[in-house]
Amino acid sequence: MTSQAQVAPLMAPPIDYAALAPLLIVLAAACIAVLVEAFLPRHQRWPAQVTLSVVAIGAAGLALGLYAGNGPAGITTLADSLAVDGPTLFLWGTLLALGLGSILLIADRSVEPGGALIASAASRAVVGGGAGAEGIAPPPEDRSYGTPGLAPTMQTEVFPFTLFALAGMMAFCAANDLLTMFVALEVLSLPLYIMCGLARRRRLMSQEAAVKYFLLGAFASAFFLYGLALIYGYAGSVRLTDIATAAVGTARSDALLLGGLALLVVGLMFKGSVGPFHTWTPDVYQGAPTPVTAFMAACTKVAAFGAILRVLHVAFGDTRWEWRGVLWAIAILSMVIGAVIGLTQTDIKRMIAYSSVAHAGFLLIGAISITEQGVSGTLFYLLAYGFTTLAVFGVISLVRNADGEATHLSQWAGLAKRSPIVAGVMTFLLLALAGIPLTSGFTAKFAVFSAGLGDGMAPLVVIALVASAVAAFFYVRVIVLMYFSEPAADGPTVTVPGAFTTAAITLGVIVTLLLGIVPTLALGWAGGGGFVG
Repeated sequence: MTSQAQVAPLMAPPIDYAALAPLLIVLAAACIAVLVEAFLPRHQRWPAQVTLSVVAIGAAGLALGLYAGNGPAGITTLADSLAVDGPTLFLWGTLLALGLGSILLIADRSVEPGGALIASAASRAVVGGGAGAEGIAPPPEDRSYGTPGLAPTMQTEVFPFTLFALAGMMAFCAANDLLTMFVALEVLSLPLYIMCGLARRRRLMSQEAAVKYFLLGAFASAFFLYGLALIYGYAGSVRLTDIATAAVGTARSDALLLGGLALLVVGLMFKGSVGPFHTWTPDVYQGAPTPVTAFMAACTKVAAFGAILRVLHVAFGDTRWEWRGVLWAIAILSMVIGAVIGLTQTDIKRMIAYSSVAHAGFLLIGAISITEQGVSGTLFYLLAYGFTTLAVFGVISLVRNADGEATHLSQWAGLAKRSPIVAGVMTFLLLALAGIPLTSGFTAKFAVFSAGLGDGMAPLVVIALVASAVAAFFYVRVIVLMYFSEPAADGPTVTVPGAFTTAAITLGVIVTLLLGIVPTLALGWAGGGGFVG
């Protein structure tokens, strides 16, 4: 007799659409934005894209708020590939708020006539012309470019790129397995590579930044993927909880596990601008359009450290004594590199880039504190740092000369005499980055350093305090330049910001102030739940 094998029917994985609604809304809006680019006439695209982006982020925020108030405490969905728990909800809320501010900066057309971005990263650079010392060759359809009395057309291809990158970031910090995390990493990275090369001015520098970011990002992704393969060979699974179970429940050699973790760390630290994996950061921050730099500096760090937290806490928390020493060394290197090399910078965007490297070292202290206080402190730090950095780049975009933004520090001399308000706002934001009391930076550093002390990392916290004191010098140097130096006769002017840039800067300043004075609500939300797997 022959027997016919019973084949189990394929079952679709259960999907909690309410939990995934914020991510799905942003993804759907990104797809619709592509259709807008394809079918709407050029003159109608800018208002349509801005409206679509703002409405989508607002709708996603509303869906997030409704789920946070009524949904279960922590779930996994989509075949357990995504985890929606307390840290995920906090990170999603942070990303949506920072994404809204970034969209406002990108959409502004008053600071740079026609907007800060062009249609194609491949547009060739020319010397002279209507765009300053490093102009661009106008695209054939842009007949107004360079015409006296007419501003260049605002290009809108950047809006779908931004929404796709934002969706990738949301998936990246919620990924419950390494394969999903890798796919999300590529979804967030590929649009950023293109966006870095879209600067309307200084085309050569912008294109160079895009190429560097792409090449180094490809290497980092390869490291991540190779680490994923080694860990799969060790655990037989890429799910974070299965990796954790295999790490404590088997007697096999840990060579594959630790080798895979080392390669994963390279990929994750690259994305978070952690030294010594930061080599792309200064060039890309300087060369990318300033609104794109603001988006990267704020949102990418939130997504990267959200993923770092989840990997270290869920998959490798029980083996922390085997890898903690290495991450101590990385944190120290990052703080020292950011603080010391930042002192030598003469370009303000590069200075903020090295500031970002130093802050990544501070964040790593909270990330390697495998405690609830470490998680909540790191999440709060990401929120505080993101809004301060967003506002800083908004202010940088306002100080301009004939060739565009005046980013050399010497050009900021005497800025307080030309525009006391802009100088005052920049001073407050720089003090926040330095961690001065009554700003969000002080509260954030206090939360992270307290978590480090509570988990037995007093020497690392002492090094962080010294690095903070050193880094404060280059923030104070800019303040002294603005207030105690005479402006040059042909010095830069301060452009009056439009409504969008004003709203983005105001949002960053208000949040920076509130998180420094009344941080209780945000700290409570950051500590509102642990990771699920």
